[in-house]
Amino acid sequence: MRFCDSSGITALIAARSHADAARAGIAPAAVPANTLRILRIVGVDRIFPVHPDSDSAIRRTSG
Repeated sequence: MRFCDSSGITALIAARSHADAARAGIAPAAVPANTLRILRIVGVDRIFPVHPDSDSAIRRTSG
């Protein structure tokens, strides 16, 4: 994800709602710094954790 505007943020939040309904989760990983900055500004990082890499995301969500 190299770019994320309000439509992308809306899609992430909708995906989280669908995942919650399916008793699943979402674990964004390896998000570029410029995109991560936007996610933090709007508070998306408080809705679900953002992981530095996919291995970290898998380890933390597999437990």
